[in-house]
Amino acid sequence: MPTRDAPWPPGTPCWVDLAVPDVSAATDFYRSVIGWSFVDTGEEFGHYHVARTNDRAAAAIGPVQQEGQPSAWTVYLASDDADATAKLIGEHGGSIFAGPMDIPGNGRMVIAADPTGGVFGVWQQTGMIGSALVDEPGAFAWDDARLHDVEGGKQFYADVFGFRYSPLGLEAGEEMADYETFTAPGGSEERPAGGMGGMMGAPPGTPSHWLAYFAVADTDTAVAAVGDGDGRVLVSPEDTPWGRVAVVTDPFGATFGLIGPTRG
Repeated sequence: MPTRDAPWPPGTPCWVDLAVPDVSAATDFYRSVIGWSFVDTGEEFGHYHVARTNDRAAAAIGPVQQEGQPSAWTVYLASDDADATAKLIGEHGGSIFAGPMDIPGNGRMVIAADPTGGVFGVWQQTGMIGSALVDEPGAFAWDDARLHDVEGGKQFYADVFGFRYSPLGLEAGEEMADYETFTAPGGSEERPAGGMGGMMGAPPGTPSHWLAYFAVADTDTAVAAVGDGDGRVLVSPEDTPWGRVAVVTDPFGATFGLIGPTRG
């Protein structure tokens, strides 16, 4: 089982968490869809539930912080200095919603938005590196930044996190014509850290956002569990050069992707 114990390089998507109004119902849903087990970190940490596969942390689910807050997955980008990153975010037209603030014994975090409105987190580890599971069912496997202003967003993330961009190198459909992969400093173009492009057919009114994908053993089985758990299927399972991919929502409306082996 591929695992990781060393800190993630700066700029790398390293963690993902979800805020929901009913943590118990959410953990039941994701246990069925992805196969996670959960550890409640207790009252001190707001009953933040860490999702695990084979005792390795993969993601987390916690309660919303205020009534009416929409449920959504947040992708966190690694930083060696959250305060310095927060300063860069402001200098390049982004917005800070929370932090920088300490999570005792774990790290220092920021919640921010890029100039296009896409919300993301920043994580400076001091004890918890983020995702400790790699390339296995249950892992946080991929991420897209889907932005209304692609060029503006690319410039922001290059200025703040040092992203480098590469075209897919394949014939992409019209909805992905402006999609490129990105690599964080020190990363390899052979193993991109994620992708960035336009809204890719999202319904009108959808804001810029980051979309997290989770690896599963069988995409179709996971999608069936989404329906059984009162979630919705936005994009049905489809074989791609990178795996069999689907996009779904949980019962609270949080959107996420699933990726597993192709049927072929």
